Amino acid sequence: MASFDLDGSLIGNTGNIHSRECRTALTEMMMRLFDLWQINYTDQAALLNRSLGSIRRYRSGRCIGDDEEMYDRVATLLGIHKNLRILYPYNRDLVYSWVSFQNQAFGDKSPIEIMKEGFDGLKRVRGYLDYQLQC
Repeated sequence: MASFDLDGSLIGNTGNIHSRECRTALTEMMMRLFDLWQINYTDQAALLNRSLGSIRRYRSGRCIGDDEEMYDRVATLLGIHKNLRILYPYNRDLVYSWVSFQNQAFGDKSPIEIMKEGFDGLKRVRGYLDYQLQC
């Protein structure tokens, strides 16, 4: 079975991102990332634009749906995580806690607060980190 590392790279060969195997791996990776970020189910549901029931089902083994919105959200969240790993390669604690800290760049809100505003919020945080990597 293929799986993903939290750096966003595929381990194994699924051949098709729409396959159940790939979606299962993505689901497991997202749930692990949410655990590492220490965010509650309500926030997880907001980040994925799904219900609390969906989050519970994902945690019980059901895989994410095969729709573009979900893929876009997952890709953006994994991109945020990957950027944090690049920016803070020697500070694992900061990689996983950064989303919870107030940040002047976001009007003293935490990145998680911005990301919960919707897909535009996810893109805003990702864009900020993309910019930081270019500096």
